[in-house]
Amino acid sequence: MTITLHYFPGNASFAPHVVLEELGVPFTLSRVDRERGEHKSPEYLRLNPNGLIPVLVDRDLVLYETAAILLHLADTHAHAGLAPPVGTRERAEFYKWLVWLTNTLQPLLIAYYYPERWVDPGNPGCAAQVRDSAQARIAPLLDQVEAQLAQHAGPWLLGSRYGAADPLLLVLCRWTRHFARPARSLPRLQAYLERMLARPAVQRAIAREQLPQPWV
Repeated sequence: MTITLHYFPGNASFAPHVVLEELGVPFTLSRVDRERGEHKSPEYLRLNPNGLIPVLVDRDLVLYETAAILLHLADTHAHAGLAPPVGTRERAEFYKWLVWLTNTLQPLLIAYYYPERWVDPGNPGCAAQVRDSAQARIAPLLDQVEAQLAQHAGPWLLGSRYGAADPLLLVLCRWTRHFARPARSLPRLQAYLERMLARPAVQRAIAREQLPQPWV
């Protein structure tokens, strides 16, 4: 066993977990209990000084940042076809969407769930404003994904090819499940999420992390 994924159920770590399940390679899951502050422990901070989840340990390589982990897994298991060939137009599109998910959509979701990080301590009114603003700004981003699915009419984010960006999109859409306008309320995204949930690797990851319903 050479790969260990440090995770917490339903976090961004779910995306590399799904990819590992898709690859069918041996790996160990190591739960980092956020509720007990284990992600801020000295032991974990030696792996990721930012105190964030996930971390992937692959032999002597310690890797954090979800997008970096997904790229590493796709590139070290190129036979699985989870990323287009380097230097192609398709690879550029893959980069674009993977970075967009981590740099554009995910930060707003973080602001929604942790608005107190952006305001002075003890200011619930401003925190509520941050939360409401984040949800409002997420709505057109979901429309952007809906338009992407409509444009190519393929089953996956990038068209006919299922790839390493799809599990990350699944995670981020799942985080909207309690929104007034969740991702599943958009018709093409709803069908996309149903296809994702039907994948055996996704079902295995859900079962291993014991994620409660609704899944999306």
